[in-house]
Amino acid sequence: MEVTDSGLREPAMQLKNVRKEFYSRKSNAIRGVDVAVAVDDVSLEIYPGESLGLVGESGSGKSTVGRLMLRLLEPTNGQIYLSGNDITKLNRRKMRRLRGQVQAVFQDISGSLNPKITIGKLLAEPLEFHSTLNKSQREIRVRELIELVGLSVHHLARYPYELSGGQRQRVSIARALATQPKVLVLDEPVSALDVSTQSQVVNLLQELQERLKIACLFIAHDLFIVHHVCNRIAVMYLGSIIEIGSAEQVYSSPRHPYTQALISAIPHPNPTIELNRKRIVLEGEIPTPTNIPSGCRFHTRCPYVMDICKTVEPTLEEYEDGGRVACHLHIEGPKLGGKSVDSLRDSLVK
Repeated sequence: MEVTDSGLREPAMQLKNVRKEFYSRKSNAIRGVDVAVAVDDVSLEIYPGESLGLVGESGSGKSTVGRLMLRLLEPTNGQIYLSGNDITKLNRRKMRRLRGQVQAVFQDISGSLNPKITIGKLLAEPLEFHSTLNKSQREIRVRELIELVGLSVHHLARYPYELSGGQRQRVSIARALATQPKVLVLDEPVSALDVSTQSQVVNLLQELQERLKIACLFIAHDLFIVHHVCNRIAVMYLGSIIEIGSAEQVYSSPRHPYTQALISAIPHPNPTIELNRKRIVLEGEIPTPTNIPSGCRFHTRCPYVMDICKTVEPTLEEYEDGGRVACHLHIEGPKLGGKSVDSLRDSLVK
C-alpha cells in the first residue's frame, strides 16, 4: 500500500490523550463505584490514504477506541479531531452533520443490516440523511456502490438473509462508502468470515482504500492480516498504546515483549518451521480495567520484568524510524534502544 508522507499532511483524524472510563455501582452501596479504564491516554493520528492497524487481546480497548472515533461513546478526557476540528465539543445536532464523514464496518454482519429491507434501500438510506441527491441521483449512486464492491445490480432487490456472509460484508462496506467518508473504522471486518472469503474481502478493502484515499482504522486480532493490509500498526494492552510503528517494523522486529508474544502466536504455513519454532506463551490473564497494575501494566505477565517495571510506568520513546515503544528494556537493563526484543528470546521457554 502507498506509504503516507505524514510530515506534509494534516491527519484525517487525530486522538490526543484520550481516556474513557466506565462506571458500575458495586452491590454494596457503601463501597461506592467501580471505575473501569477502557482507554488510557491514547494518542493516535491517521492520514488520508493510510491504513492504521490496531491490535491486541480481547479487552485491550481496541473497539472502544473505534467507538470513540465514531462518537458513539463520549471520551472522559482528551480531544478527537476530524480534519483539524475538535469534534468532542460538538453537540448532537452539529455532530449529526459530520456523521457521513466517519463511517464504520462492524464485525457482526447480520446485526448491522436490517433484515426487513432490501439491499437497495439499505444503501439508499445514508444518502437520504447525508446527501443532497434527489431520488433518481440516489438510485444511480446505489448502483455505483453495489458494483464498486464487486456485486451486481440484481443484488439490490434481495434481502440480507438471501446473501452469503461475504456478500453481506460487501454490502456493509458499500453502505459505509455511500457518503464518501474521510475516515473508515473497520472493527474486525473479516473475523466472522471463512478463510477464503476473508482474503477476498481484505483484497477488496485494500483496493478501495488505495483508490479512494480514505483514512482507515483496521481493528483486528490477526497480526498477519493487519501486516498485509496496513501501513502502520499500533499495539494496545489494557487500554494503552505500548508500541506503534510501520507495519514491516512491528511485524518483523517487535520492540515490545507483548508484541513479540502476539507475533509468535501466528501459525507458520510451513509445517516443519511451525513444528520447530519457539512459541511465547504468556502466563496469567490480562488484568481487569478496574485493577490496572502499578508501573508497567504488562509487568505481571512479562518474561523480562525488572524491578523498575513494577513501580514506574514507561513512556512512549520515539526512534529515528518514527516508531515508538513504551518499555523499560529500551531505557534500563539491556538498553535495547529501539532494537528488536527478539535478541532476548533465548531466555524464554516454549
